[in-house]
Amino acid sequence: MSITHKHFKIYKPYGFLSQFIYSGKRKKGLLGTLHDFPKGTMSVGRLDEPSEGLLILTTDGKMSEAIRSKKVEKEYLVQVDGEITAEAIDRLQKGVEISVDKSNYTTKPGKAKLIATPPKLPVRGKKIRDDRHGPTSWASITITEGKFRQVRKMTAAVGFPTLRLIRIRIGSIELDDLDAGEVRELDLTSFDSLRNSP
Repeated sequence: MSITHKHFKIYKPYGFLSQFIYSGKRKKGLLGTLHDFPKGTMSVGRLDEPSEGLLILTTDGKMSEAIRSKKVEKEYLVQVDGEITAEAIDRLQKGVEISVDKSNYTTKPGKAKLIATPPKLPVRGKKIRDDRHGPTSWASITITEGKFRQVRKMTAAVGFPTLRLIRIRIGSIELDDLDAGEVRELDLTSFDSLRNSP
């Protein structure tokens, strides 16, 4: 008998963990509080606690493994401290040296571009910072890797620390108009297109 699996995309809010169970006493800020997910649902990849945006969830372990093993593009919007320069964007595209597991690592070439107009996004639960601390700017960064806190480390390496980070795309699946904490079920067509990404 075949098993019918379920797949979802969610907008992970700021302050949430990308998991259903936490070994400590914490009960708030877990994915299971956002929706009544089927038993066995797992997240495909993660976003750290202060990061927001697109997370894909599935009950199909093989599907999850296939997606994570592929070099699927992940696109992020980042608000950085200061007015990011063309030189910094160029360095992000070519790859920068960051620390991974206490060793130096050069990121693979990716895509990066300045975003002139701040994107329309849900208001974050915690204020970014006061405007009197200086200007901020926005960029889009697309990578195929997934090192721990990679995008944050990348922008810091070029002199523009990340203040807010939102993942807006994984392969062909986009965040679209989801609001923070919103959950939407994916049909098999959209999920298969992600699995089959080159």
